[in-house]
Amino acid sequence: MSSDAPDRLAATLALDESVGRVRLVSPARARALEALGVRTVRDLVTHFPRRYIDLSRRETVASAAIGEQCTVEGIVHEIKLKRPKPKLPLVEITLVDGTGTLMVTAFRQPWLMDQVRAGMRIAVAGKLEFNYGFKRMTNPYLEALDGAEGAAAGMVIPVHPATEKLSAAWVRRLVGNALAHVAGLHDPLPLELRAKYRLMSRGAALASIHFPRSMDEAAEARRRLVYEELLFLELMLMEEGRERAAGREPVRHVTDGPRLAALAAALPWELTDEQEAARDDILAALAAPATANHLLLGDVGTGKTVVAAHALAAAADTGGQALLMAPTEVLARQHGKSLGPLFGQAGISWGVLTGSTPPAEREALLARVAAGEVDVLVGTHALLEDDVRPKRCTLAVIDEQQRFGVDQRAKLLAKGEAPDALYLTATPIPRSLALALFGNLTLSYIRHRPHDTSARTTKVVSKQERGRAYDAALAALARGEQVYVVCPLVGASTEERDALAGKRAAREGDDDEYAYAAISIEDDADLDGGNVAAAEREAAFLQQKTFVDWKVELLHGRLPAAEKQDVMARFRAGETQVLVATTVIEVGVDVPNATVMIVEDADRFGLSQLHQLRGRVGRGSKPGEVYLVSASRTDAALRRLAAMETTDDGYELAAYDLSLRREGDILGNRQHGASALKLVNVVRDGKVIEAAHADARALLEEDPRLEAPAHRALGREARLAFKRAGEVQGG
Repeated sequence: MSSDAPDRLAATLALDESVGRVRLVSPARARALEALGVRTVRDLVTHFPRRYIDLSRRETVASAAIGEQCTVEGIVHEIKLKRPKPKLPLVEITLVDGTGTLMVTAFRQPWLMDQVRAGMRIAVAGKLEFNYGFKRMTNPYLEALDGAEGAAAGMVIPVHPATEKLSAAWVRRLVGNALAHVAGLHDPLPLELRAKYRLMSRGAALASIHFPRSMDEAAEARRRLVYEELLFLELMLMEEGRERAAGREPVRHVTDGPRLAALAAALPWELTDEQEAARDDILAALAAPATANHLLLGDVGTGKTVVAAHALAAAADTGGQALLMAPTEVLARQHGKSLGPLFGQAGISWGVLTGSTPPAEREALLARVAAGEVDVLVGTHALLEDDVRPKRCTLAVIDEQQRFGVDQRAKLLAKGEAPDALYLTATPIPRSLALALFGNLTLSYIRHRPHDTSARTTKVVSKQERGRAYDAALAALARGEQVYVVCPLVGASTEERDALAGKRAAREGDDDEYAYAAISIEDDADLDGGNVAAAEREAAFLQQKTFVDWKVELLHGRLPAAEKQDVMARFRAGETQVLVATTVIEVGVDVPNATVMIVEDADRFGLSQLHQLRGRVGRGSKPGEVYLVSASRTDAALRRLAAMETTDDGYELAAYDLSLRREGDILGNRQHGASALKLVNVVRDGKVIEAAHADARALLEEDPRLEAPAHRALGREARLAFKRAGEVQGG
């Protein structure tokens, strides 16, 4: 052992100390860091910059191009505080650099008057505009520079996520102190992997991603750390899969039995070629002597459920039982309604279990399940309850799997000895993302709808043009059709929503990176828990002021399950003409007469979520119209929404959506390992994901428990990242 080994070990162990051990992190600063999700030294050294100001490539005022992002360095000639409105302070800075004058406007940042003075040298980075005779920047990133002119040449300034109580400059200082605190730490990557890909050491990569001397150095640091994150994740996903199957006998399902044949014969239509291929893939995985772990991806309306029904029939033919879990009661009951008649013709016994199943009915159903008398049990999270004990569960099917946490998926799989797993999702994701989410799995895609739906148009409208959307809704109602209005700001009235949108627009400035920071809605759970009274006021407002002659009803997350069903049943029956939803309208809900959808604050949704939403209209013989209302002024947010106007292909949208996202926004906060992936972009890093997947498999084949001396540090770090991600996710 080398003489510096104890120091290296101490530095490595220091990663998991409290952030309060870092120099200058006072209790108040520790609280401010906690608001950023930083609690340990490890959290701080992996609190990566969200962008960089590259002063080595700065422009002069004269050379800076209007409409482009740029960095300009100069001397503050004058600084003024103005108040065009009582609650709207703005600071105006006149910046000169010898080639011209740049006017900088900073809204709601009065503290700049204490930080910036005439004569100071500063750098500003943002989008350049031209109006009132001057080149201008609004709400740019601003950095005070020390020293004489030219001292910053070649300098790259990291911009870390910060808070009002802890500026980006302070975060930068504390990150530097944290790096000093763990200087000399061990590198967990085996030497052969570092040599294979010519990767920096871990310590050098952490230092270089925070304080690069050039953008090329930052890119090399990121390359090393992205690979590390992905290797850890793939190792843990594979290890989890092995642990699930360890010591258990996999089921070889019968895939040529009488119930499967009867189900196929009972179908009222022929499967498409893609559906047949997906069915064959799934049945082959079920018939194999290893535990199946299969993901079926299909855009909205491609018939995933009927394909999955063949797997359920195979479980019945095998003498086993299948559990089909859906994220909402409406969808679970709809599965029962659509699959039940097919099961009846195929001789497959089935039942539906939800949170609102009456106690006596529940008890009787669970007794039959425990006795092995129910072949297929369809349900919601209710399937996870301890008293759901199937006699022999050989297959678990999870619909809209991305809506469940890893612990919930694992709990369902624990209902059997070693059940095969079939995951369904209408969120189109590329193979690279599937590997990042699941590790070991097989995949099938259904890319096309079996029946052409009616024409559907999508239009993006500004808040000021919102009337166009409501005019279209009124016209549809006059034709006897129905309308959805989706209001993502739960509990906010129209007036409150407008006020919040105004504040957001002022805060955005011209920072394209804000566009994805603003997305906070990826599924129903993100919309639960709002102010129900205010949501009711919104529905009442629309009833009294907009849809006076039609019946408006409200669907929100706090409604009892039975009442939700009643609301949807009335809308489906046409008794209600306008459905105002403060939760996402359940996937799978089919109301052919609904032809117009208005989505307020659409910029808060991911594109895949918007695509699923718009799949609720244009499902019958009548064309559908979708209006995406946005108050955003950022080019990035508007460009992203504009993609919804140009394509109806969910896979194309998903690829575009992922290509735009900031690192760390990729997997969603309910996916396993998401908090451990801070830098990964699945579009840009697809090849790295494939490489990490192959390397993880090779490592585990050579050393299944990562116990060899060369692999111990790797195993420890991977398990730490995995454990921490699970803790953050919280199931």
